[in-house]
Amino acid sequence: MKELEEQRVCIKFCFKLGKSATETVQLIQQAFGDSAMSKTQCYEWFSRFKTGRTSTDDDPKPGRPSTSTDDAHVEKVNSLVRANRRLTIRELADEVNISFGSCQSILTDILGMSRVASKFVPRVLTDEQRQKRVEICQELLDRANADPDFLKTIITGDETWVYGYDVETKAQSSQWKGPNSPRAKKARMSRSNVEVMLVTFFDWQGLVHFEYVPIRSTTYRY
Repeated sequence: MKELEEQRVCIKFCFKLGKSATETVQLIQQAFGDSAMSKTQCYEWFSRFKTGRTSTDDDPKPGRPSTSTDDAHVEKVNSLVRANRRLTIRELADEVNISFGSCQSILTDILGMSRVASKFVPRVLTDEQRQKRVEICQELLDRANADPDFLKTIITGDETWVYGYDVETKAQSSQWKGPNSPRAKKARMSRSNVEVMLVTFFDWQGLVHFEYVPIRSTTYRY
């Protein structure tokens, strides 16, 4: 609750500085990260301050206060969702034995959480692979610290696909001309469909060797 109150104060501060609602939402998300309130909540509080509201407290709710969003239920939902962040609102509500709406209110309004999809990355390393990379990097760092010329002994390589003919970009084809000189012309062309893999090797001074992999071959023996 305290963090949500801080965010309301920040929204009020941004409004008084003359920030727009969109800028305010971006600043709140940048400052509070995963704990930031939802965009809908940000816009709602921004509108309240815009219409003259000065308090950052919640509006009083008529009738008996709900016991589904008390501290005990909030703590239980928080513990469950941090243990398994893929639980749905329905699964959490059933586990805590509260209504769907109350569980949703705890997640979004009180805990300030939002559900987002996982980000795709090229490869997810295992714990063993991550540890191995740390060990190799540390070994290289130790050798580099012990021998100032160590990095000069390393030759590394890379590979990339290149085209038989690649179109010259507009910037690459630019040239100087005098006030009365005609503008240069060139025909529109498309790059070649033929592509081959280029393998390069280089050290601390630059390129050492390069070689094209034969067409219709995608492997190269180092």
